[in-house]
Amino acid sequence: MTDIAVCGANGKMGKVICDVVSSRDNCKIVAGIDKITDTYSNFPIVSKVSDLKEKPDVIIDFSHPSVLDELLDYCQTNGTPLVIATTGYTDEQISKIKKASSQIPVFFTFNMSLGINLLAQLAKKATQILGGQFDIEIVEKHHNQKIDAPSGTALMLADVINEELGNSYSLTYDRHSVRKKRSKTEIGMHAIRGGTIVGEHEIIFAGRDEVITLKHEAHSKEVFAVGAVNAAIFISNKSAGLYDMSKMISNG
Repeated sequence: MTDIAVCGANGKMGKVICDVVSSRDNCKIVAGIDKITDTYSNFPIVSKVSDLKEKPDVIIDFSHPSVLDELLDYCQTNGTPLVIATTGYTDEQISKIKKASSQIPVFFTFNMSLGINLLAQLAKKATQILGGQFDIEIVEKHHNQKIDAPSGTALMLADVINEELGNSYSLTYDRHSVRKKRSKTEIGMHAIRGGTIVGEHEIIFAGRDEVITLKHEAHSKEVFAVGAVNAAIFISNKSAGLYDMSKMISNG
């Protein structure tokens, strides 16, 4: 049985995780962390991670980048594995996450969906075949409450593609202010915000007289919660290191 604490317990994703865990017999939520401490289940919710009364086997974070420092401090002090599912981190914060993984197990990915990670692998294969011949554009759509743009997932997909291209391409976020032809060595990035769109990511490979499109749609937040819970169980008994979805998949 894996004891899980959820950071961001009173948020939308925190409550979805609670619902997912309630139907499983290999894990349970023992505590929540949230600035709003109203309880809605049989576990306590504290305002700070340092207020946890018992040490969990693993912490899942679906909160806000501002909480990162105190989470890393707690987990490194207590040797607690950490699943980071929050997005919107700066490069400096990502460096802190990677540094912490030398002391504790850290599961860090920009998207917890199995389907998105398959999309990344398909994009990698497509780039191997089409790179240099096709223009590449990435379009992502999310609900109107999402703050960061482009999404962390879109950036992850761009990084996967660019790695296959020898990191020789640049990301172009906006073209309205520049009147010139599209460069051959750029990846276009487009963010759409509206309504209650859970998450859509589309990669367009546009060539001469043909277009190939790879697309993933998330129809509910549960796909991310299931991935996060699986990740928590996966790293709960792992040694220090940086883990992601590809490592979890390859380990069965």
